[in-house]
Amino acid sequence: MNSGVKVLIVEDEPHALMGLAELISGWGYRTETAHDGIEGWEKAMAWNPGIVVTDLKMPRLDGLGLLAKFAAEGSSLTAKTAVVLLTAQGSIQTAVDAMKLGAYDYVLKPVDAPRLRNILANAARQRETDVELEVAKRRLRESGVLGSMVGTSKAMREIFALIEQIAPSNVSVLITGESGTGKELVARTLHALSPRKPRPFVAVNCAAIPETLIESEIFGHEKGSFTGAVERRIGCFELAAGGTLLLDELAEMPVGTQAKLLRVLEERKLRRLGARNEIDVDVRVLAATNREPDDAVESGHLRSDLFYRLNVFHIHMPPLRTHLEDLPAMAEAMLDEMNEKHGRKVSGVAPSILDRMIAYHWPGNARELRNTIERAVILCPDSAPLDAGHLPPGFGKAQPLAPAVDDASAVPVRVGNTVDEAEQLLIMRTLEATGQNKTRAAEILGVSLKTLHNKLKEYSQTREQQSA
Repeated sequence: MNSGVKVLIVEDEPHALMGLAELISGWGYRTETAHDGIEGWEKAMAWNPGIVVTDLKMPRLDGLGLLAKFAAEGSSLTAKTAVVLLTAQGSIQTAVDAMKLGAYDYVLKPVDAPRLRNILANAARQRETDVELEVAKRRLRESGVLGSMVGTSKAMREIFALIEQIAPSNVSVLITGESGTGKELVARTLHALSPRKPRPFVAVNCAAIPETLIESEIFGHEKGSFTGAVERRIGCFELAAGGTLLLDELAEMPVGTQAKLLRVLEERKLRRLGARNEIDVDVRVLAATNREPDDAVESGHLRSDLFYRLNVFHIHMPPLRTHLEDLPAMAEAMLDEMNEKHGRKVSGVAPSILDRMIAYHWPGNARELRNTIERAVILCPDSAPLDAGHLPPGFGKAQPLAPAVDDASAVPVRVGNTVDEAEQLLIMRTLEATGQNKTRAAEILGVSLKTLHNKLKEYSQTREQQSA
């Protein structure tokens, strides 16, 4: 896996230089040598190494001077070069200061071979990620594509640019937007463009897990830690070790669990339910919600300290109806995906169907578009384009705004009612219709049972305040 990675070794002591070259070559890297910083820089400009291993103290130009030249003139290289410093015990602070200036890492002399090998492997993976990121940037400039994401509108280009900037780092990101706008796709793209790409990507929907099981799902548990815990369970954090964890619908997570999550994020340690000892975790955490974060914090659904911890960067996915100029390219990309998924050879999307799609308001956003394309691909003959006959029956027709007045199941909403009042009327009428069966009511309303319980709790608290 290292055969294509070039490592330039810069060392003024001949025997040390020869030994390092033999050692690193034996690990499968392509190596070149230089006897001081000046020769090292000249060879770097001509050879374009992915990694430079350099002694800190050398004549003519030392390791810090070479690092400074990479920082000042490295833009002439085709991709970022990782600089690893070799330093004596007495110069550790200098090496640490050099890392703040851009050095990748340092190794003490005499060289610890396992540590050096590990550093080179990590740097090689970083190099691969950097190259892929450069390719992604070029594709973005040329055709508006970033990973599996497609769009040439101003809004999408701004999102792509932000993803490119923050993907290589380990910072947390909060992703917001309506249901179906592609929040998980953003998270997967961040993972795919990061050094964590070879490691797992794990997504967990906090709204889909019963409140009594969510801590076990996320943190894991030991055998016998509670009734029904018949064996040890590894949680999502451990499943995502070294990779990325997406906590979808974060605002639906119980507040008590949010407090435990915050501690894990702060200390990078977790304790399984029923365990005595903590374990270290190395996971990049991304979070997504279709709620407005400020509203979720104000209503108590989202802890403010957790929000501030996760909201290092905020990416808001716009609803499809606001960037319909991206729809043709999105439809073509989804068509290619569905052709491959179902083994079909649909030739394209007819202009007539695109006109109808662009005229539609897409309440289900990109998810609804993908489902529409998938259905059409299954119905369409091979080698033919999608046309209007492959759309769902009644596609694009306006739905009635309200049921007939004499309908017993109608919810009497009038002009002057607030959205919150209308929502409460709908919830209470649905509960009446289901005989107070909260599970069935939640299914009809299209919300999680936890969300319904929270709403009922809010209404009860409001009534208590009003009667006080």
